[in-house]
Amino acid sequence: MAASPHQTVNALDLAQALIRRPSVTPDDAGALDVLQQALEGLGFRCRRLPFGGDGSPTIDNLYARYGTGAPNFCFAGHTDVVPVGDGQAWTADPFAGTVRDGRLIGRGASDMKGAIAAFVAAVAEHLKARGGAVPGSISLVITGDEEWPALHGTRKVLDWMRDSGETIDHCLVGEPTNPSELGDMVKIGRRGSLNATVTVHGTQGHVAYPHLADNPVPKLVQLLAQLLAHPLDEGTEHFQPSRLEITSIDVGNPATNVIPATASARFNIRFNPLHSADSLERWLRDTTDAVMAETNGRAELDLHVTGEAFLTKPGDFTTLVADAVETVTGRRPELSTSGGTSDARFIKDVCPVAEFGLLSETMHKVDESVPVDALDTLARIYARILDGYFRP
Repeated sequence: MAASPHQTVNALDLAQALIRRPSVTPDDAGALDVLQQALEGLGFRCRRLPFGGDGSPTIDNLYARYGTGAPNFCFAGHTDVVPVGDGQAWTADPFAGTVRDGRLIGRGASDMKGAIAAFVAAVAEHLKARGGAVPGSISLVITGDEEWPALHGTRKVLDWMRDSGETIDHCLVGEPTNPSELGDMVKIGRRGSLNATVTVHGTQGHVAYPHLADNPVPKLVQLLAQLLAHPLDEGTEHFQPSRLEITSIDVGNPATNVIPATASARFNIRFNPLHSADSLERWLRDTTDAVMAETNGRAELDLHVTGEAFLTKPGDFTTLVADAVETVTGRRPELSTSGGTSDARFIKDVCPVAEFGLLSETMHKVDESVPVDALDTLARIYARILDGYFRP
């Protein structure tokens, strides 16, 4: 279906319409209906892809494509949002899409309904300027569970695309990448993330008779000290050093005169491509086994990996994105790998991927907001990227 060469989309209007759908994961609340209507008005073929069930919530996702040829430029993002937290602390209804003092306020304004709206506006402008003709395809992968463990969103959509013969050549993720000013930063990779829980077992007893008990706490402390004393690496050209951070130590012991039976700790490792989840697991298990052998202890190690480290090497694609940002804003963005994880960790297995979106300073906070003029600026950046990508 061809788009009307006169079709336009207002980024602010669409962002407000999306915000007014309270799509707190796993509820879509009609957000994808709003987006699908806007995309179909531009001539996109839309496919809704619900995944889940068997005891887990069903997550609704959307794959939309304009055109059938190659190359296929994909924009990826999510319409689900985190809970509002203390609703009384908000100065505006978090799901009203209020504009006040030049800012759009609402849950998802920054992360990332605003960016989705800006991209749709950019596509509309791109198609209008070309009478609907694109020498290739433009697509969107929009999920409903990025703010959750991401089990039934992007990774399932990518599996469906592979099985359906849908290929994407490059992808831009609309996460809020800019710390303070639009144009600060383009993400070209992410660190991997590994979560661990270690539980050391002992024998409960009276503190006055330690010889009749087996205290697990000193063994846990010794293990944690050994892990922290081992520098993982010094970083790379594009990544900061990998770090292990302890997030919790717990013995569940309210008494002052009892040696506990167990002691546990949780920690996270954010790691660069010098490591893999498998190599870190080997190190953690070898170190744990060595300390337990030395202390005559017994421990269990439970590991969960949320993503491997990856890098989209600077080249034509990252230069295209950075050039578009600089042309529109006058600011040359830093090519960074900082921050947490995103769905780019799944997309990197399919094609080169970069991330660029709105400002990150208020995401997940009370009164999440973005400057209204930033929506238009972002739309112009996205349009510039599309122009460069599909240069005649």
